[in-house]
Amino acid sequence: MLLPILVIGATSATAQSSQSIADSLVITSTPSRGLKQHTFVPKGQWIVGGSISYSQQSEKNYQFLVVEGINGVGYSFNASPMFSYMIADNMGLGGRFSYGRSLMKINSADINLSQDLNLAIGEIYSLNHSYTGMVVLRNYISIGSNMRFGLFNETQLHVGGSQSKLASGSGETLTGSYEKGFSIGINLAPGITAFLNDFIAVEINVGLLGFKYTSTHQLTDQVYEGKTNSTSANFQINIFSLGLGLAFYI
Repeated sequence: MLLPILVIGATSATAQSSQSIADSLVITSTPSRGLKQHTFVPKGQWIVGGSISYSQQSEKNYQFLVVEGINGVGYSFNASPMFSYMIADNMGLGGRFSYGRSLMKINSADINLSQDLNLAIGEIYSLNHSYTGMVVLRNYISIGSNMRFGLFNETQLHVGGSQSKLASGSGETLTGSYEKGFSIGINLAPGITAFLNDFIAVEINVGLLGFKYTSTHQLTDQVYEGKTNSTSANFQINIFSLGLGLAFYI
């Protein structure tokens, strides 16, 4: 008569203990935030695109602060093609190449500091061109279930170089410098993309965080040599690195 009573009692205690453990697990579990990541750009898709810009300027008797009678011309050109392959949903790996060239030529100008101090300058010629290659890892984030607008972030590892010439004067007073530079760094560039149709999108990105090392060698009048090294870190939004371009998703 005692054996059934003991068995029944042990079974009841075990059930109550299991129920208590289950309740405690339910209570202590982390609630779901309801965040869902949708596939914005699927795996296997190619992305090609880039940006290009050109500006030209011309001054005739132009005045800027204490500089008067500026006569000169100049231009600036920059092109940046890119490509990427989606190695996973919302994640692409690719490259970007950037080339820039600028020219500034001042024929004459006067620096008027006071009535008794007036400096005349002229025949200044500056030519610079730079080139940069990047390895780019891009991650997309969908905005809800919307498939037209999305956010992305580019992690850019870049290596580049530059060459520039600066000359002033003419004839026997001609003097000039030649510079050659090398740079390496890493950047984070978040942005937003907006699809115009199923294959074409407009993209805007801006530099947010970056680290850069630059080394420059200078030769003046084919005689004097100089060298400078610099290291810079950027931990804020850099509006001067704003980029706008078109991308084709194929």
